[in-house]
Amino acid sequence: MSSLHHSTFRSQRQAHLVTVPRRRQALPTLPAIFGRNQVLPVPDSTRALLEDIVSSFEALIRYAFAYGSGVFEQAGYKKQKDKQDRPMLDFVFAVTHPDHWHSINIQQHHGHYPIHARVLGSSFVAKTQELSARVWFNTFVPMKGVYGVTTVDTLCADLLNWRTLYLAGRMHKPLRIIKDDARLRLTQQVNLTSALRTALLMLPESFTQRELFSAIAGISYSGDPRMVLPAENRGKVESMVSRQEDQFRELYWRLAQGLPGVRWAAGSKSVEQDTSPHARAAHLKKLPVELLKHVHQRAEGRGTPREADESAYWLRIAGDKELPSIFDSEITKIVRYPATV
Repeated sequence: MSSLHHSTFRSQRQAHLVTVPRRRQALPTLPAIFGRNQVLPVPDSTRALLEDIVSSFEALIRYAFAYGSGVFEQAGYKKQKDKQDRPMLDFVFAVTHPDHWHSINIQQHHGHYPIHARVLGSSFVAKTQELSARVWFNTFVPMKGVYGVTTVDTLCADLLNWRTLYLAGRMHKPLRIIKDDARLRLTQQVNLTSALRTALLMLPESFTQRELFSAIAGISYSGDPRMVLPAENRGKVESMVSRQEDQFRELYWRLAQGLPGVRWAAGSKSVEQDTSPHARAAHLKKLPVELLKHVHQRAEGRGTPREADESAYWLRIAGDKELPSIFDSEITKIVRYPATV
């Protein structure tokens, strides 16, 4: 081949390489109806307020939700501007790179941070955020409320594993999603199902939907020292469920239809379940890793080891009449430490 032909061939090959577009990996998507139970309606004025607040942040927020009495009404709270006990607006933001996020946010919202965080900077904030429950809360906000910042990875891990229940527990209860994310919608659906399974294992053969919702809402309050303080509304669970029963039903009714042995008719407020050891073992095996780790530790030295006969092992635990109290004490251990930090 002549040098001219060789040069022409090489130029054409390089041009071809340059002009061929690089294929991008498709972003994960979910069916439009997946997790529709998570999308709880709020009044238009509340929706607009929440969206305005979140959109005012210049730093990128991947996933955001609001919760508390300022979003969904609770008994004992009145929406009055001149009262000290007016409802709170509480937010959680999930971001990708916390150091970078706080760097931008400190520049925009300098006054949201305590003075030591402003002086030490975003790296200090991000490192502090990694401690305990891995959430940084800004409370110096010129509105009645606070916002917490965590990472997408941290939030997904707690939703799946219940390592601290600090975030997952908040998300067992009604909340308003302001910015959605496919990965978090999927893991939140797992979290809600785990809460439903756990509550069923703590309840008898028949019960009311309000008893079910109270058991679910109470999971994250087990071991929370704030619940014994005078400043905390001690009837918080009952207050929440009594005013948000419709939202709880929206979250959990469809999920319950997919669980074996659960009978909860449309329009009915009564629930029945199969409480045989086999049915309860089916729920038990699918609980989050951290809770199961605690249950396994309690089961050690009692009866047939798991290695010897796994089927008999699960049936023994599922048939234990003390299982509800075991759950209560072990969930308390998970919740207690991060709730005090």
